[in-house]
Amino acid sequence: MIRNIAFVALGGAVGSVVRYITSQLISFKKFPLSTFTVNIIGSFLIGILMGYISKQMNAQNWQLLLVTGFCGGFTTFSAFSWEIVLMLQQQRYANAFLYIAATLILGIGFTFIGFRMTTV
Repeated sequence: MIRNIAFVALGGAVGSVVRYITSQLISFKKFPLSTFTVNIIGSFLIGILMGYISKQMNAQNWQLLLVTGFCGGFTTFSAFSWEIVLMLQQQRYANAFLYIAATLILGIGFTFIGFRMTTV
């Protein structure tokens, strides 16, 4: 258990630092390009990693380090994207659509509510 946590923590720390560096290198003028870039790269990366890891035996440590840790620290959108892909592969289209819609609507809604609660 402690070893698993260490893999996730190490990967998450590196992913978070890379995300921060990305946000410093790419400016936000009229469009949040750094967040967009991180989300797209993270989604692509998690697809590659899960494709590779799914073919390997005993790859749990790599999955914890790179997928849960690095991709999770880099962007949670990548995990969201992967879960949608899994549902689509399982032909759970209604669940996938509901998850997409609920995540976007509730995520934006609760962000707004939380912001308003602290700024009024």
